[in-house]
Amino acid sequence: MAAPLSTMKFWKPGCEAPGVSEERELSSEASGSPVIFNPHTSLSIEKQRQKLPVFKHRNNILYLVESYQTVIIVGETGCGKSTQIPQYLLEAGWAAEGKVIGVTQPRRVAAISVATRVAEERGALLGHEVGYTIRFDDRSDPQATRIKFLTDGMLVREMMADPLLKKYSVLMLDEAHERTLYTDIAIGLLKKIQKKRRDLRLIVASATLDAKKFHDFFNLNESADPNKDTCGILTVEGRTHPVDVFYTVSPVPDYVKATVETVMKIHETEEDGDVLAFLTGQDEVEKVVSLLQEQARSLSRHGMKKHLRVLPMYSGLPYADQMKVFERVPHSVRKVVVATNIAETSITINGVVFVIDCAFVKLRAYNPHNALESLVVTPISKASASQRAGRAGRNRPGKCFRLYTEEDFEKLPPSTVPEMQRTNLAPVILQLKALGIDNVLRFSFLSPPPAQTMVQALELLYALGGVDSYGRLTQPLGLRMAEFPLSPMFAKMLLESGGCGCSKEISTIAAMMQIQNVMVLPANQKKAAAREHRKFAVAEGDHLTMLNIYEAFLKHQKSSQWCHQHFLNYKGLLRATTIREQLRRLLTKFKVPWTSSEGDPDVILRCIVLGFFANAARIHHSGSYRTLRDDRELHIHPNSVLYGEKPPKWVIFNEVVQTSKYFMRDVTAVESSWLVELAPHFYKQAKHGSLASKRSRVL
Repeated sequence: MAAPLSTMKFWKPGCEAPGVSEERELSSEASGSPVIFNPHTSLSIEKQRQKLPVFKHRNNILYLVESYQTVIIVGETGCGKSTQIPQYLLEAGWAAEGKVIGVTQPRRVAAISVATRVAEERGALLGHEVGYTIRFDDRSDPQATRIKFLTDGMLVREMMADPLLKKYSVLMLDEAHERTLYTDIAIGLLKKIQKKRRDLRLIVASATLDAKKFHDFFNLNESADPNKDTCGILTVEGRTHPVDVFYTVSPVPDYVKATVETVMKIHETEEDGDVLAFLTGQDEVEKVVSLLQEQARSLSRHGMKKHLRVLPMYSGLPYADQMKVFERVPHSVRKVVVATNIAETSITINGVVFVIDCAFVKLRAYNPHNALESLVVTPISKASASQRAGRAGRNRPGKCFRLYTEEDFEKLPPSTVPEMQRTNLAPVILQLKALGIDNVLRFSFLSPPPAQTMVQALELLYALGGVDSYGRLTQPLGLRMAEFPLSPMFAKMLLESGGCGCSKEISTIAAMMQIQNVMVLPANQKKAAAREHRKFAVAEGDHLTMLNIYEAFLKHQKSSQWCHQHFLNYKGLLRATTIREQLRRLLTKFKVPWTSSEGDPDVILRCIVLGFFANAARIHHSGSYRTLRDDRELHIHPNSVLYGEKPPKWVIFNEVVQTSKYFMRDVTAVESSWLVELAPHFYKQAKHGSLASKRSRVL
């Protein structure tokens, strides 16, 4: 039998006050006709395009692009701005004479899915007239591509080869309200480029946007005459239906459990319509998917006619699995998508009528006082809550069930803090300096980052040898580090690998560290998967374990069957081979010798220390670890091969994740003597024999 549903109560503002004795049914009000995946699916592509709300603004958009250097388009979700505006520009001749229309997306999955849709609408083969470029994957043709979708990080990288972006006639920054790190960097750089290239047109598009702030930032008119403005604004209404919002009567103690209960209540009491549930991360998503699948099996055994198809959606999911959420399902099936905030604005899943909002999101946050960057679960903003609710009103009137009280909603911040103000800026500063911006403090930031964060970033780059004591980019090391599409620590490790005699192994490790979820842990086979994974584990830690997995994958001729038997991510491992080849080409370009350690693990570990010496921790008598820089308590992540083993005295790690505690991810055991020997500018041997951190300074 399905587990009994809890007595969790929802209420709709405007109805009776919360606290009434009887439980409110989720189906309190009728919500229209049955869901239709695409109301215009029988029409031709051309007719479907004309049905989109943005179509009637086509001429206005083209006029504004012709008249202004920058156009701000506030387009509600579902208006068609992402897919249609690039096509309008192409049809109007903006890609003539070999020019390209560029469209940036903050996320890889959005760049791929929107490019795929536009290619389909144009009857073109993806990679020719319409293409995309994301990190380690380029499906575009320099000669043929006229509409190019790319992540904003890749646009910034393209500026290193072409500072004025001469091949682009128009650039559209889509989903600009997400204010990712590289969106803000691109915005600042494009403002500089526009002063030199008056012919370059910029469109800043988003679902929710502070249009005035962007207008003031991009408007190059220094006079009081509005007729001389260089920036125009247009608002496009969306094809959205009303959404009824329900709050819980009292706070929810466990939103993961409450999500499962709410999905099942919707399934049992509501009419047709797919469900989209928001959670914070992969672990929560997979847990809820597993629990719902278990409930769905129980219901089908007891004769429930309508079936549930439960699908996960998060950025680390293999591409083929991500695409499953867009597939149509039969009328006898209700689709439930359990997603992270990737489904908030970047992608649109048709058929969703019910949204469940847990009120939290996992964000990357940097603490300049202890130089630790961690993933932190934090309450969402009101703007995000509005975006999530809006996902329910795409095809017909919908409902949003918020797993928090209305009082808690009122306490949420109005908008999310821009990533620029809460992240480690070392990669940003390195890229800006490589682009010739020496005085990064004077850079035109839309939202200036904290001074302490800038100082910490410069200190780290100085310690890595990327900048000198005057804050200038070093030659050739700093410039070469900037060319790697990886963090400065990974770049330094790779560039030192030739001298260490292990560039082959280090390239493999770096490539494997870019793949999320190399080890697959199915909910119903966790013990069997753990047994198989142990076969690859080594006492030194996670980095060499990843090397073992990769080499075994090659030894077994990249077999998908072998991966399945050993619970390994086949597509992820294939992607690692592609990334490794790109890293090899970069090392060849910089004349780094292609060498092997010939089975000596210490050579590899010392090379890893050369890149990640700043992320070092020592064992404490309490059983936890302490960072060397500020004595911060850390713990080994449960997914690490070192978890549960005899803890090594000294470790280095790639990153920290904060949930119930601060957990180190990708952990490797090292010798304390290596830290002093390989990073003498950063560590010193204390008089009593222990190791102390020297805080490097940029003068």
